[in-house]
Amino acid sequence: MATTEADVPKRQITPVPVPIIPQSGLPQKRALEDDHAPSVSSPLNPNPEAKLVKTQSQDDSALATTRDKPARNKKETLKKRESKAGAGGGGVGGDNSSRATPDPKMKEPFINDSSPLRFKLAPPRLTDFEPARGPVFTHYYDVPAPDGSKIQFYETSEHVYNKKSYHYLHCIADPAFPSSFYYRQTEPEPYGPHISFEDASTYMYLDKSGRHITTDKGFRMARANVAVREGSWYWECKITRGIINKKDNVRNVATKDATQPEAHGHVRLGFARREASLDAPVGFDAYSYGFRDVAGQKVHLSRPKDFFPPGEDMREGDVIGLEIRLPSEHLHRKIVHGQYNPAVDLNDEEDPVIEAANIVRDRIPIRFKAHIYFEKIDYHTTKELEDLANPSPASGSGSINSRPGEQPNPNHAVPALRTLPNSYIKVYKNGVLMGTPFTDLLAFLPPASKPQTQVGAREGKDDGMLGYYPAISVFRGGAVEANFGPDFWYPPPGFVTTATGGETTDVEMTDADTVRVGVGVPQNNRLDKLRAVAERYDEQIVEDIMADIVDEVDFWMQDGARVLDRTGGRDEKAEPVGIAPASEEIKELVQDD
Repeated sequence: MATTEADVPKRQITPVPVPIIPQSGLPQKRALEDDHAPSVSSPLNPNPEAKLVKTQSQDDSALATTRDKPARNKKETLKKRESKAGAGGGGVGGDNSSRATPDPKMKEPFINDSSPLRFKLAPPRLTDFEPARGPVFTHYYDVPAPDGSKIQFYETSEHVYNKKSYHYLHCIADPAFPSSFYYRQTEPEPYGPHISFEDASTYMYLDKSGRHITTDKGFRMARANVAVREGSWYWECKITRGIINKKDNVRNVATKDATQPEAHGHVRLGFARREASLDAPVGFDAYSYGFRDVAGQKVHLSRPKDFFPPGEDMREGDVIGLEIRLPSEHLHRKIVHGQYNPAVDLNDEEDPVIEAANIVRDRIPIRFKAHIYFEKIDYHTTKELEDLANPSPASGSGSINSRPGEQPNPNHAVPALRTLPNSYIKVYKNGVLMGTPFTDLLAFLPPASKPQTQVGAREGKDDGMLGYYPAISVFRGGAVEANFGPDFWYPPPGFVTTATGGETTDVEMTDADTVRVGVGVPQNNRLDKLRAVAERYDEQIVEDIMADIVDEVDFWMQDGARVLDRTGGRDEKAEPVGIAPASEEIKELVQDD
């Protein structure tokens, strides 16, 4: 039986389902969003950090449902993290840091090398705003003067002494200096140049003006409260107790007789640096230059040498004048930094150079009884200058005896042994020039001077108080009255002062009773004009005020150019930069007599 095509059933095609490909496997076109901002700024979009409000699309929801595990951040290697920290791209304290280890301790804030250290202090007391007070004077004894009058000497107390490698200056709290924690430098009575009560050895007795000094102990020294750093300066002193002034009271110089002349005591006069010991006479070490009353000898490095003519010495009633001349600070800094060339810098100081010294004063307020002082680490002796005073054949510091070819000079390899060209000290007796005993004085600016090695000491800093100070030493009853000018008993020849009239007039003082108007050619070199040390005191006060203002502005800029209120206001817990670690409460100082 034949079958037809119509009788054969048709084969059904098995349906193949269409594969469903996950949406995340295909590249999807991102829907345009109105609030989209690129991650990198451009001129057309300068603010890419706008907050994005992203609407979740259907594709994103499908992608989220397909992920079963949360995304894991990739950890960076330690080396990469350290490199980022050095570049500031994530490191310590950064928001993008992914450290697996705890952050290390934060380093101390960076302190500018030209800025003084600043210590966090508690708010000042009300008594800190009161004017500084001088010492307490207790009458000690009276001594007769050469003219028959009596001199009253007092024992001073209730003040600190500069010792144990620390230097002290009076300070006061001032509302105009909030960034300096309100403290600035000040001066107590008696005002003006005088022998410093703090910068004197113990068991020295002064009058209430601070210009007359004596002792009943062995040799000890006191410095004035003013230092000279450049230029020509003059001061004088009268010996009120010393070698008795009578004709037959002489020492047999011709026969080298060791018999000393009859005396009520002995004195030595001169100039001393900050490093000079107060428990020794002037001229004891390399840091001072002195004159001895016996035979008028000059003394340096404890080596007395005859200087006055035979038969001359310093006796009661004599007025001894001392003149010092120092080169400009500009030339001085060249010398101590090894940049001095005699061929080029010979006439360097003829034209004034407008250059201010970088004064850095690291100091902290401390309390002593009823006073408040700035305490700072003082400058200390160096091995090179100690070897200069006590030479040894085995010494390699370049002392005079160990290396004869390397005597102190402006280009010495050791900064402490560099000398100042065109510097000298002259001595006068009763207005008559006796000569120039010392030339080429040793340099004192850092690095020639170094602070005592201890915590907080920074080398190479000039605190503005380095220099040569008028200094007096007395021995067992010797007494001296200092006169820092401008009204001298015996002005040096050619001394020019300023009249007290309405206009500035140059006058020349020829003796104690005669004043005549100077008609000579004015001096062009400011360094050669001889001036009274009293004028230097006025300059020093101005320098201290300017340094206080500069420090206040410096601290204010470190605080973000704003004044922080640390008296309980909004900024009580603010931490300004550059704060050295210390106790907030001002410490109390205790000194033994």
